[in-house]
Amino acid sequence: MIKSMTGFGKAECELKDRKIIIEIKSLNSKNLDIYTKIPGIYREKELGIRNTISKVLLRGKVEFVLYYEIAEGNKATSINQDVVKNYYTQLKNIASDLNIETSEQLLQIATRLPDTLNTEREEIDKNDWAKINETVLDALNQLDNFRIQEGEFLHKDIEQRIKTINQYKEEITPFEINRTEKIRTKLNESLSSLSDQEIDKNRFEQELIYYLEKLDITEEKVRLTNHCNYFTEMINEPESNGKKLGFISQEIGREINTIGSKANDSDIQKFVILMKDELEKIKEQMLNIL
Repeated sequence: MIKSMTGFGKAECELKDRKIIIEIKSLNSKNLDIYTKIPGIYREKELGIRNTISKVLLRGKVEFVLYYEIAEGNKATSINQDVVKNYYTQLKNIASDLNIETSEQLLQIATRLPDTLNTEREEIDKNDWAKINETVLDALNQLDNFRIQEGEFLHKDIEQRIKTINQYKEEITPFEINRTEKIRTKLNESLSSLSDQEIDKNRFEQELIYYLEKLDITEEKVRLTNHCNYFTEMINEPESNGKKLGFISQEIGREINTIGSKANDSDIQKFVILMKDELEKIKEQMLNIL
C-alpha cells in the first residue's frame, strides 16, 4: 500500500468557554517539515504536538493550525485605560500643534497602539487539553485517511505504467531478430563495396558474432524485468516505501537507457522512447508518494 504526501484534516471540539478548531494540511517534501500556528496560551504544548505529528505523518511539508473562538461573555480581555489615555493625550497635543480637529479618529488610533489591551494569563486545564489532544489526533487521522485514498489512485496508475513498460520490452524481441539480419546484410554490402577480393566467411562470422555481442540487450532486458517485478512487489507492501520505489525507478531508467544506447535500430528506439515516457510519468507521481 502506498500513501500520498498530500492531505488535509480538520477537527473541532467544544470546551466550556470556547470552541477549538484544528486544521492540518500536508504537501510533498523529501523530509518532515512542520510549520505550526498556535495561540500563545497553548504555545507550551507545541513540542508535544510536533512529536505527535511526526509519529503519524513521517514525511511531507506539514502546516498545523490551532485556533479558538471564545464563547460570548467569556472574553478575558480588557482595555488598559491609563495607556489609552496617555496615547490619546499625546496624539491630541500633536493634532493641536498641526491645527487638526479629529478627536474621534485620535481615539481609534490610540486603541490600536501597543499595550492598550490587558489579557489575563490563562492556565491550561488538564481535562481541556486532553480533549484538545484527541481533536489533534482526529485531524491527523483524517489527513492520513486522505493520504491513503490519494495513494490508491497513485498505486493503480503507477502499477499500470510498470506493466506497460514490461509490455513494450517484450515487443522489442521481434525487432532484435530482424536486427541481426539487417546488420549482417549491411556489413556484407560495406565489405563488397570496399574490395573485389573474396571474403573469408568464417572470419566474417566471428567478427559478426563479436559485434552482435556488443549490441546484445538480453541482460538488460532480464534486469529490467527483475527491477519491474521488484517495483511491483514493493508497491504492494503493507507500508508505503516511497524512497525505496524511487531508487528502483532509477535502476529501471538505467536499463532502459542502456537498451537505447545498444539498440542500433529505429524500431527498437521507438519502444525505448515509449518506455522512457512511461517512466517519466512514474517519476512525477513518485514525488508525491510517502
